[in-house]
Amino acid sequence: MTSSPAAGLLTPVRGAALSLEGVTRTFGATTAIDAIDLTIPGGSLTAIVGPSGCGKSTLLRLLAGLEQPDGGRLLADGSDLTAAPLGTRDVAMVFQDYALFPHMSVAQNISFGLRLQRRHDRRNGPDTRYIATEVERMAELFGLGTLLSRRPHQLSGGQRQRVALARAVVRRPSLLLLDEPLSALDVALRASARAEILRLHRDLGATLVLVTHDQQEAMSMATELVVMERGRVVQAGHPTEVYRTPRTRFVAGFVGSPAMNLFPTADGGSLGWRPQDARIVDSGGVPEPPGLLIAGVVDVCEFTGSGQEVVCRAADGEVFTLVQHDGEPWLRPGDAIRGFVPGRALHRFRPDGTRIDD
Repeated sequence: MTSSPAAGLLTPVRGAALSLEGVTRTFGATTAIDAIDLTIPGGSLTAIVGPSGCGKSTLLRLLAGLEQPDGGRLLADGSDLTAAPLGTRDVAMVFQDYALFPHMSVAQNISFGLRLQRRHDRRNGPDTRYIATEVERMAELFGLGTLLSRRPHQLSGGQRQRVALARAVVRRPSLLLLDEPLSALDVALRASARAEILRLHRDLGATLVLVTHDQQEAMSMATELVVMERGRVVQAGHPTEVYRTPRTRFVAGFVGSPAMNLFPTADGGSLGWRPQDARIVDSGGVPEPPGLLIAGVVDVCEFTGSGQEVVCRAADGEVFTLVQHDGEPWLRPGDAIRGFVPGRALHRFRPDGTRIDD
């Protein structure tokens, strides 16, 4: 994906502020969404992350109106949308598989929503000239000008993704929902697509809610991060807050790459530290307390381009990961290693998994 949105082609909208109050959704005996209370700021780029089956896609479908909650309320700018029909919501959604109409051209896919509005409301709906102008505007915005006559099967993954975004954005929704929109793209396309979505959010101004299984992708893009586990929101806030102060052991282990090192403590709780926070020290070094001194033998080394991620095994069999920093020795499997983690970088959790803040 090499295109970039052209300045001035988007008319900014006012992003809707969303509130979920005790929202529940069940499927038979399975509770997919368990009494969620959540606020999504207007105009934010909110990323929802969590393991497979945690309910994040169901939550997105509830926001879109494709699912109805079994309990609780959904509000947009204070107005109750819980039972509002899908067609009355100012929302657009991009699905994981893009859901383009295979028998339609790119131009027809982009204009579909506007043509549907015209069909249902001949008097107040958009006229054909407006629709044609908007398709041209979206084609320029997303770099699709030479592809308007093509069918989806004639497009690359990145091109289909841009068509799906153009089809959603052409309606200028106040709420834009993206369900795993980058999962079908290769590594190079994912990087450029992330930049495309960030520029789109900046220029459109809509509230954008992104569901992704890639927590690194979420942290790099989001202004608000929501972490889900088994149908519940376990932490929500700015990505730096969630990363630096995880409220539960689950969040600590899920958010961050490489994952936080977590070890059991004598009281049944856990002690954690991030691989990036450890410094390698030589055998004669005496780190300044407080902190944690760790020792082990290098088991696996992974070259990352800027250094190494090193998996080590301690004498008691516990496995931990370190990230090599500039100036530290290059390591090989079998090397003995000592590391030091400053006390301020340690995280402690109770037996029930909640954070101890002292």
